[in-house]
Amino acid sequence: MSLLNQLFNRGVFATRCKTCLNLAISRIKLLQNKRDMQLKQMRKEIAQFLQAGQEAIARIRVEHIIREQNVWAAYEILELFCEFVLARVPIIESQKDCPPELQEAIASIIFAAPRCSDIPDLLHIKNLFTTKYGKEFVSAVYELRPDSGVNRTIIEKLSVSAPSPQKRLKVLTDIAEEYNLNWDSSKTQQELYKNHEDLLGGTKQVSSEAAISQTPNRQGSFNSTPSNREHSISMHNRQNYQLVEVPSPSNGKSLLNTHEIEPSPKNNVGDAKIETRVQSSDVLEKARAAIASAERASAAARAAAALVNNNVGSSKLEGKSS
Repeated sequence: MSLLNQLFNRGVFATRCKTCLNLAISRIKLLQNKRDMQLKQMRKEIAQFLQAGQEAIARIRVEHIIREQNVWAAYEILELFCEFVLARVPIIESQKDCPPELQEAIASIIFAAPRCSDIPDLLHIKNLFTTKYGKEFVSAVYELRPDSGVNRTIIEKLSVSAPSPQKRLKVLTDIAEEYNLNWDSSKTQQELYKNHEDLLGGTKQVSSEAAISQTPNRQGSFNSTPSNREHSISMHNRQNYQLVEVPSPSNGKSLLNTHEIEPSPKNNVGDAKIETRVQSSDVLEKARAAIASAERASAAARAAAALVNNNVGSSKLEGKSS
């Protein structure tokens, strides 16, 4: 009974494999003809962009042309592999393991199956070989192990990496020669080979300006920019606001941090109702003292700002007179 099942399964595998391979070959041929027409139209559009001086658009569109050309080349190889496997289906059916002479073709078809969505027949072929050779065989192909046998050209053509500047420049030059365009490729070559570190020049410029602002001048003091002067004034005002002397009803004079009187979000309505009148009067006294200290601090800050402005104005007048 098991022998009959094996014979039946072999017949089913061969029939399905041949059907899927024939469908894949026919579909690849149709896609090749369609892709040929698309590539001709795309190359014509690139030539029009070059002729109109729109090289920036041409440099972007050429990447799509390169990807389409890579897929076209991969499909051409896959078609040959499918025909080769189709001719050896009886050998594949009679042997348990993958024949060495067919490993590259079968592994390349399995590798390309999920990457060629417009050829669903390759996925059916991949499933048939997964059932026959096991998941370990397919895992070795997907992981590109050294013994997987996947064709290197298939790996390169179906990769998702961006084309190199040399490749893009070569395709643009070929298109210009194909349509007899008098195109100067020096500007495009400069843009394609531009070093990415050039884009970081602004950072170096900022760091150099910061270094210049910290260098001492002839009088021995450091150069000060308007932003640095404003920062020093704000720091001076902040210090005046943080610690001020205010009279306390109990100790005469004490240091009061104004941050302590800011309302805390943790206080709720229930806690406020529990406070006694004595505590509320203490809070009022502290609030009045804090308000008074804030007014004195603001007055001190305005005086400090006026003093700084006077110093800056006098220094400008001295500089003009000299």
